[in-house]
Amino acid sequence: MKYPNKKTLVKQETNYANLGMTLESDLEYTNNYYLVNDIAVIHKKPTPVQIVNVSYPSRNKAKITEAYYKTPSTTDFNGIYKGKYIDFDAKETNNKTAYPLSNIHEHQVTHLRNVEKHGGIAFLIVHFKKHNKYFFLPFSILAKYWDKKNTERKSIPYTEFLQSAYEINIKYNPRLDYLKIIDEYYLSLVSK
Repeated sequence: MKYPNKKTLVKQETNYANLGMTLESDLEYTNNYYLVNDIAVIHKKPTPVQIVNVSYPSRNKAKITEAYYKTPSTTDFNGIYKGKYIDFDAKETNNKTAYPLSNIHEHQVTHLRNVEKHGGIAFLIVHFKKHNKYFFLPFSILAKYWDKKNTERKSIPYTEFLQSAYEINIKYNPRLDYLKIIDEYYLSLVSK
């Protein structure tokens, strides 16, 4: 039997392209605050892109129509604060119960591991969108889960963030003051 107003099911696709853009914007705003107030120099790393084809419909409307990443990008941000090198990535998730390790690439973990090995401060800033909470996740916690991902769980539970990571409260200025956590939990350990 054919019904006159039959609804067709449309599969909804999830677009992950701009998943971290709000977090990255907040971090760029924060980093600009740090720079303007002479607190730290931390910048977003540009992504290396090879432009292959450009369309020129008119002189002032050039449009890149084909481009490829030259090399895998390491992390989103790096810089210096109180003489210490800082390197980190910004991640967001819609998951309520855990942060999937599949959202992190092998080359990013290798890069962060090398930064920490050579005395830098390596970490992730993770935004749990469903809880609207931001966390500073030290690389040591990421490494603990990453190194066991093939034999144990493939995610970092939200409870681990609540217990072992450092919550970053969102403010007006600076928006996400992650340097406060570095002062309290990293640089204070060095001075002892």
